[in-house]
This record gives sequence, C-alpha cells and structure tokens, in this order.
Amino acid sequence: MLNNLKKESILACQSGVGMWAFLLHRLTGLALIFYLLMHIMVISTSLRGPHAFNQLLAVLTSQPFIIADLGLLAAVLFHGLNGIRILFFDLGVGIRIQKIIFWAVIAAAALIWGVTLYLTLPFIMGK
Repeated sequence: MLNNLKKESILACQSGVGMWAFLLHRLTGLALIFYLLMHIMVISTSLRGPHAFNQLLAVLTSQPFIIADLGLLAAVLFHGLNGIRILFFDLGVGIRIQKIIFWAVIAAAALIWGVTLYLTLPFIMGK
C-alpha cells in the first residue's frame, strides 16, 4: 500500500498543463483574497477622516501601485477565464482538448491584459 501511495504522489507531481492550470488558479485565487483584504483595510482608513484617506490615496495612485494593479488585472483575468474553463469541464465540455483550452485562456487573458496596458500606458507614464 505504501508503494502505491508513493507512485500516486509521484504521478501527482508530474508537470502537465492540468497541473499548471490547477496551481495558477489556486495562486491567483490567493492573490485575489489578499487583495480584497488589503482593499478592506484601505477603505477602513476613511473612518480615520478625509486627511488620512487622501494621504493613502496619494500613495496608492503612484506609479508602483498602478503597475501592481496591472498584476491584479492579470490575476483577475486568468482566474476568471480559467474558472469558466473549469465550469465547462464540470459540464463535460472540452475535457479532451484541455491543453488547447488552457492555452486559449492564457492567450485571451494576455490579449485583454495587453490591450489594457496599451490603453493605460500614458496614465502609467504620467502623461
């Protein structure tokens, strides 16, 4: 029995598209939870008065945080699109072509992210 467990754990660790999709989905989910917690903390500064909130807002609208927002957008796009992919798999659609669908999710997320980057680049650069 122990030998079978070792084989199963080795097989579970083999890298494949499904494993990467699973891992990225969990990591982006954790990143989004972290963001929501930080967002609640930021909004709570408004309880300390408008001056404290405006000071924090000045920091959060600086270039590093705007670039971090692009990372947040990438996480939201992948997590959402991959969630739709998982929903289709739960319905029995596309299971046999999961590798193609995974790369389509990556491509769609990258395309939307790239267009957003192009449109927001003047704002990021401060122009």
